[in-house]
Amino acid sequence: MKMALMIQLRLLLPEVVVAIGAVCLLLVGLFLKDSYERLVRLAMAILMSALFLLIAFPSHGMVFGDALIIDAFSDFMKILVLGGTVIVLLISINFLRVKKIDRFEFPVLILFATLGMMFMISAGNMLSLYLGIELQSLALYVLAAIDRDDLRATEAGVKYFVLGALSSGLLLYGISLIYGYTGSIGFSEISNIFSRGTLQVGVIFGMVFVLAALAFKISAVPFHMWTPDVYEGAPTPVTAFFATAPKVAAISLITRLVIRVFASERVTIMLPAWQQIVIFIGLGSMIVGAFSGIGQRNIKRLMAYSSISHMGYALVGLSSGTLMGVQSVIIYMLIYMSMTLGLFSLILAMKNPDGYMEKIDDLSGLARTDPFLALIVTLLLFSFASIPFLAGFFAKWYTFGAAVGEGFFPLVLCGMLASVISVFYYLRIVSLIWFNKERCLLLPISSELRFVLIVSGIFVSCYVFFGVWIMPLAEKAARSLF
Repeated sequence: MKMALMIQLRLLLPEVVVAIGAVCLLLVGLFLKDSYERLVRLAMAILMSALFLLIAFPSHGMVFGDALIIDAFSDFMKILVLGGTVIVLLISINFLRVKKIDRFEFPVLILFATLGMMFMISAGNMLSLYLGIELQSLALYVLAAIDRDDLRATEAGVKYFVLGALSSGLLLYGISLIYGYTGSIGFSEISNIFSRGTLQVGVIFGMVFVLAALAFKISAVPFHMWTPDVYEGAPTPVTAFFATAPKVAAISLITRLVIRVFASERVTIMLPAWQQIVIFIGLGSMIVGAFSGIGQRNIKRLMAYSSISHMGYALVGLSSGTLMGVQSVIIYMLIYMSMTLGLFSLILAMKNPDGYMEKIDDLSGLARTDPFLALIVTLLLFSFASIPFLAGFFAKWYTFGAAVGEGFFPLVLCGMLASVISVFYYLRIVSLIWFNKERCLLLPISSELRFVLIVSGIFVSCYVFFGVWIMPLAEKAARSLF
């Protein structure tokens, strides 16, 4: 018995490290004053330790029955979550100190949210799915409103909490319907029941409610209403966190749920139902994100609509339900995270003697102030706009290719049109940076922000070379779901 428990804990060693680290940081923060910066660096060390364990000692299997699944897919996506979270902590130190919200709770909440994401990625039944989502969400609600003196942050936290509670209710109701009609909460067991060819209306309703709740977590249409206000109101490092790691975790969960439960080769009866839902959500996200971003003047709101549209593109690949589709989702989330972290590093660098700036027009004439920074930002924006041979172009190439392989030509055409529309607001920023005669007033940026910007710029511009190593890893991760 003890040996079996030790083997299972060994599979969960990265999660154990993060959980123990979060509790220890909480205790240290309670008894040690002015410990914010030290705790942030300790949190980064804890996350990097978990990252090292995932990379150096990969081990796969089932934990606690079928509650958690540790496989190549979960390893890859956890590496993305942990790496992205480390970068968010790195670029947040100076901002929170200047804004006087350098509280020890920040790194502690980040760790608890990350732990929830790791459970989401490995979820093997409906119970672990729900517990992972709630652990992540409760921490994110507090993070959104961590600046108690800022009315916008408080409003963002309340909106996120109220709508998040609604999505949790939908999720629970959907799970109860699926359990009521199948008698099981395990993904594999539910899939076995579906493979017998019997499908009841209640199960379809349950699936719709579950996918709707998960769509809320990735800001997909029509459950995206909270995103612009929360992104704008929350402190910028928190917004950067919202836009990256939680999105990866939620997309990973949707992918595992769809592929393992609804899209199994044995479950042909469920194929039309889940594909229609994913296609509808993906199509709406692409179109709404593209059109709504055109009139934005606040760069954080623009990033909100950009995030909505990018989740739509990722769902296009997933809608195929094939190995190539899952592989395209994995690569898309990697590229999306790298581009987003780079652009949020720019937003955190937008600081003049009067304070931090958030207006797009504040970037006017950046090329005259810092040509090197302007070049990196231009590469990132071109990648967001899917200019050929940059990382963003290949991300959409993979997802559209997977959809074309299944004959979804109208969906791909709509995606291409939405992508062309979104080019407008990315290139508008580029024109402000290079062709405006005004001179952008920026204080010297920190070495941490410059480092992240440079690494992001190199990655998006040289993806042709990096992709040679990334593609086999993504294929191995995707294959573990089939």
